Amino acid sequence: MPLIESILAESAEVAAIRRDLHAHPELCFEELRTSDLIAKALADWGIPVVRGLGRTGVVGIVKQGDSPRAIGLRADMDALPVTEHNRFAHASRHPGKMHACGHDGHTAMLLAAAKHLATHRHFDGTVVLIFQPAEEGGGGAREMMRDGLLERFPMEAIFGMHNWPGLKAGQFAVREGPVFASSNEFRITIRGKGSHAAMPHLGVDPVPVACQMVQAFQTIVTRNKRPIDTGVISVTMIEAGEATNVVPDHCVLQGTVRTFTTEVLDLIERRMRTVAEATCVAFDAGCEFVFERNYPPTINHAAETAFLRRVMTEVAGAENVLDFEPTMGAEDFSYFLQALPGAYFVIGNGDGAHRAGGHGLGPCMLHNPSYDFNDELIPAGATLWVRLAERWLGTPR
Repeated sequence: MPLIESILAESAEVAAIRRDLHAHPELCFEELRTSDLIAKALADWGIPVVRGLGRTGVVGIVKQGDSPRAIGLRADMDALPVTEHNRFAHASRHPGKMHACGHDGHTAMLLAAAKHLATHRHFDGTVVLIFQPAEEGGGGAREMMRDGLLERFPMEAIFGMHNWPGLKAGQFAVREGPVFASSNEFRITIRGKGSHAAMPHLGVDPVPVACQMVQAFQTIVTRNKRPIDTGVISVTMIEAGEATNVVPDHCVLQGTVRTFTTEVLDLIERRMRTVAEATCVAFDAGCEFVFERNYPPTINHAAETAFLRRVMTEVAGAENVLDFEPTMGAEDFSYFLQALPGAYFVIGNGDGAHRAGGHGLGPCMLHNPSYDFNDELIPAGATLWVRLAERWLGTPR
């Protein structure tokens, strides 16, 4: 099925909105200008708007007919604390802030779909348009839910889309089951006893304790969990000491843990605590162990993934619908999928050849200061959103 003509005809207008968003990035829970722009566009198209969920979130409601059925479509809208290297006309005007993950493009695709849905209304039911703040570390999905999103706007299912550099522009990829990992952080403080470095026997050196601990953590991955389960423990920061001739009195380890299941995460956290505390006891040191769980794993539901794949095939052709390779990155859409059936999928952003002159010359990868969203995706992504809503609400349940 070809792209929707009205969306194609207005793609330049929506691309201009996208570039305006790119030039004015806002970090998590600071998306005031962004939410104002979104709310005004929706209102101009006759779409009722609800604001304030998750602080800066925006919800648009497109209702047609008498059916009580509803589907949710979500786009994130926050930027990253990154200094942009691009110098083209729509580069960030705010040092230290950048749309380096394409949330400006996600917003634009859903806006394009919103305008078409509001204008043509070829469905019976309700499409809930969710413009979510604070995906980048703020848990905006969770905060919108805490503010009553799902109670105020009941939905049968919810879907989310992310651009994916390296995948051919306009191709789609999805799979059922885990697609993004959980995101967790740990901080371990080893309390030793400082001394002169020439007389270490008079102290308790926390540095070799830390070395022993880091090595032991890897045996959790290789010897405690099942080989067919996935888990990553990365110690990414080790801080100790202030002078070369002083044995420090403490050492701090920090890092991240990623898993695709809560069961593996429970195992890793439990074993890390045991290893940390027991290692410190063995060296006569103290231990302070802190483990923080951030985003849960993003797990696509089977029936909704299969339905989505059929719509993707209808829109893009079977040759352009691929199996997504799970990533150990994290995504707060996971909170929605814990509460509702649904699926999270990606649309190819290409290899970076689309970027305007004056880009930063670096790779067009997510979270890179030379990244830019590919505006050619707007018609494809918006068409997919429209067809998904129409087909879902038009299929008996």
